Amino acid sequence: MTVGLSFVVSKLQMLSTSDHASVVSMNLFVALLCACIVIGHLLEENRWMNESITALVIGLCTGVVILLISGGKSSHLLVFSEDLFFIYLLPPIIFNAGFQVKKKQFFKNFITIVLFGAVGTLISCTIITLGATQLFKKIGIDSLDIGDYLAIGAIFAATDSVCTLQVLNQDETPLLYSLVFGEGVVNDATSVVLFNAIQNFDLTHIDSKTALQFLGNFLYLFAASTLLGVLTGLLSAYVIKKLYFGRHSTDREVALMILMAYLSYMLAELLNLSGILTVFFCGIVMSHYTWHNVTESSRITTKHAFATLSFVAEIFIFLYVGMDALDIEKWRFVSDSPGKSVAVSSIMLGLVLVGRAAFVFPLSFLSNLSKKSQHEKLSIRQQVVIWWAGLMRGAVSMALAYNQFTRSGHTQLRVNALMITSTITVVLVSTMVFGMMTKPLISFLLPNPKHTTSMTLSDPSTPKSFTAPLLGSAQDSDFGVIDVPRPNSIRALLATPTHTVHRYWRKFDDAFMRPVFGGRGFVPFVPGSPTERREPQWQ
Repeated sequence: MTVGLSFVVSKLQMLSTSDHASVVSMNLFVALLCACIVIGHLLEENRWMNESITALVIGLCTGVVILLISGGKSSHLLVFSEDLFFIYLLPPIIFNAGFQVKKKQFFKNFITIVLFGAVGTLISCTIITLGATQLFKKIGIDSLDIGDYLAIGAIFAATDSVCTLQVLNQDETPLLYSLVFGEGVVNDATSVVLFNAIQNFDLTHIDSKTALQFLGNFLYLFAASTLLGVLTGLLSAYVIKKLYFGRHSTDREVALMILMAYLSYMLAELLNLSGILTVFFCGIVMSHYTWHNVTESSRITTKHAFATLSFVAEIFIFLYVGMDALDIEKWRFVSDSPGKSVAVSSIMLGLVLVGRAAFVFPLSFLSNLSKKSQHEKLSIRQQVVIWWAGLMRGAVSMALAYNQFTRSGHTQLRVNALMITSTITVVLVSTMVFGMMTKPLISFLLPNPKHTTSMTLSDPSTPKSFTAPLLGSAQDSDFGVIDVPRPNSIRALLATPTHTVHRYWRKFDDAFMRPVFGGRGFVPFVPGSPTERREPQWQ
């Protein structure tokens, strides 16, 4: 009896100590997040630094301090977990990207964005895979199979353009910002879908049938994920429009918007689809319909709530990656062969540079061929900025590498540890070196961004004010149906596809979609509502 009681007491003490350690760790981590925000603000005008790099540096410095205090046993407060990243940190970032996106600019350049984000990612993945297959064998790495090499291609094809987007001004360079931003989202989705498809197929015997199945599965994931996001967004708009929670409580409609956004991501994961694509298009649909069905105060609340969650999640990720970069367990495996580790990291950096260039410049050339107006074409300076924006690697690459080469964050194989440390090295070097050079490079390449005469407009269709160029034909206006001559032939339709598609979409949207799902001009009118006012419907 006494022995049993003492055993229970000792267990409770261990649990108490563990809980206390977790509380201390979380306190320190939250304090570091606050420090990142404050220091990032103080370095706002710095030529070389931005908040992402600041968080990464603080994470590295904290890791060094913990490593010294623990006597070389540990370097982080929290162990890197791909589940934490994909389930809790990534959804608010991607959703806010869709929620705040300038829809007109995004869909106007949608074909080019898909070219860079999907086709370009496949090209980059192929080059990295082929390069790694050939070069790794020359330095004595021959224990990886074809699935590992394809996974490496998907891992290092995933870009992180946060540093560039923090420098670019979407009002001064709307085309460039739209392409870099859109490509970043589509690239992440493509890389994750590609990675999952690789893991779900038996690649030991590749033939034409397997290749077609692989391509079909890839296209199915893309289409199904997008459709799920659109349907979830429309469902949220319909429910909020019909029930109109704002008449009783704005808290309920805000809570429903947040939960429906997160539900779209989790449904995609449950159905083995791409949560990134699903939550991104859910954000676009919710900003187009749902956001206009809530009260004025709820619009302000949701806009800032989504932006704040996204901002904190981004800082959390970079701090998290910085601290985990010094994980002594992985580095101990490669400590006896530093030359091989450096060689692998150098090979991967070189392949990232080559793989990026292999599609940016050729696809830009093809994109320019389809553009009639000179200001819509990508200059060589803009192409260099796009190429540079995709050189950084971040948390998506880290999470995929951990998924492929570790089990619950730990590894016992030398070659797996080598791939993890090489991924960490590439992420650190690309983010810190390339990221710090981004501001000077863009200032040099785009000293005075050329843009058309503009006026500042607050677009009611999106949760963000923006500057709309005053083009001669008002083709970029988002405030009415554009009077574009109806094409009288297939050739004329292909000559002005953007304007024509937009014209027919607006007519369909105003006639069928907005009356059912709400949106600008179709906000439900509730007598006595203190914050809503009836807006004129679109003619």
